[in-house]
This record gives sequence, structure tokens and C-alpha cells, in this order.
Amino acid sequence: MSQVSNPFPTVARDDFRSALGLFPTGVAVVTAEGANQEGRVGMTITSFNSVSLDPPLVLFSIGKNALSLKTLCGASMYSINVLGEEHQHISNRFAAAKADKWSDTEIVHHDGLPFTLAKAIVSFQCVPYATHDGGDHLIFVGRVLRIHHPQSEAPAPLVFFRGNYASLRCEQSAAAR
Repeated sequence: MSQVSNPFPTVARDDFRSALGLFPTGVAVVTAEGANQEGRVGMTITSFNSVSLDPPLVLFSIGKNALSLKTLCGASMYSINVLGEEHQHISNRFAAAKADKWSDTEIVHHDGLPFTLAKAIVSFQCVPYATHDGGDHLIFVGRVLRIHHPQSEAPAPLVFFRGNYASLRCEQSAAAR
């Protein structure tokens, strides 16, 4: 019996995680209300990307062992809330499993769409478009129905880099002055 070998080298999990930490990402919180009175869920994510302009699609991924996964899979709508640099406390609160995430959290509802975090720099209210297997994660693709921009000028975003929060300051270009 011949043994089939994998033609690709194995990448160590810790090396992969460390290398991914060199790519700065924004920080967001995904929120949803569960069907059948399952309750409200929310969790911090750094895996948020645009997918398509027509139709307007975004994606995020959630670990298959996340406590909120079942509720997110059954949600008819969800909101992705991009955090500003002053929102580290919100990111930390929503990153903790089984924590009291909702006390002192101001939320806004819009026309029957899922709620948004009132202090987010921008929120995307979505309906599920597709889900895909992504190894130890599930990839959610959402169709954007509404964008909530509470401030006229967006503050600096909350950024995650090398396992820590970082600051991103955009200088005005000479042409814009």
C-alpha cells in the first residue's frame, strides 16, 4: 500500500497567526437578534471586508466554536459596526465570551433592521446573502441594506496590529488643504 504524501509544507499555527498579525485590520462588532427569542448577540471581529459593489456585499468570519455562531446563523439580519480608536472598551467588552456586553451600550434600531451600536463610526445593516465553510471558521457574506453614518466626519478607526490596538492617523494631503 502506497502512502500519499502532502506536496505542500505544513505551516505551523503559531507562525501563521504571528504572520497574520503583521497585517493591520480594522475592528468591528457584529450584532444580531436571534430568531425565536434567542436573544441579542454581539462579538468583536477583525475579519471584515468588502466583496462587491453591485450588489453591495460585505463579509466577516466567525470561529466555529463561537458561542454566538448558532444565533448568527439563524439571524434574518445583522449589523456590522466599525469602531473608532476611542472604542477600545467596546471592542474588549464584545470580545469576551459570556460577558455582560449590553449594559452601558447605546443601541439604535432602524425601520425593523437590526440594531447598530450608536457610537460606531459607521454601521452596515445586512441580510444574509451566503455562508461558506472556511476551515475552523464560517464565512458570512451579507447584502448591505442600509449604511448608518452618525457623524459627518469619521474619527480615526480602531486598528489591530501585532496582537494590540494601534493608532492610524491620516494626514491631510497638500491638495486637500
